[in-house]
Amino acid sequence: MTGGKELEQLLAQLPTATAKSVGRRVMKKRLKPVADFANALWPGSSDDVFRITSRVSRGQIADSHMQRDSGTLNMFVGAPGGALGTPEAHLIEFGTGPRYHESGKYVGAVSASPMLQPAWEANRGTMLRALGADLFEEIQKSLARRAAK
Repeated sequence: MTGGKELEQLLAQLPTATAKSVGRRVMKKRLKPVADFANALWPGSSDDVFRITSRVSRGQIADSHMQRDSGTLNMFVGAPGGALGTPEAHLIEFGTGPRYHESGKYVGAVSASPMLQPAWEANRGTMLRALGADLFEEIQKSLARRAAK
């Protein structure tokens, strides 16, 4: 039993916080091979550039097709920016056009070197098939723990 409607019915039997926790755990487990594959393709010296998170910036939300409401759980594989992240990862992933300083000096271009797309394509089928089975298993465990209380 791993159909979407059946899983939704089982998740509805759990408190919202528990259901989200179950979803995050399963999605993180199933997205790990995507992040690992993308990290293996990363040309830099850092080993963990691509991470799994449920937190994104408002700009990333606006640029995507994702839903952002209390009933939707979103998980992402990406390279976080900021002081702890790798803010240049998107430039390497997608490349750049010709770049110039304000003075007009040409400073080069970066050819695209995709890492996330090949990682997703290589793992998508396995991940999506296993996601339902893992989710069912985790829901069953959570329901059993609740029944034992």
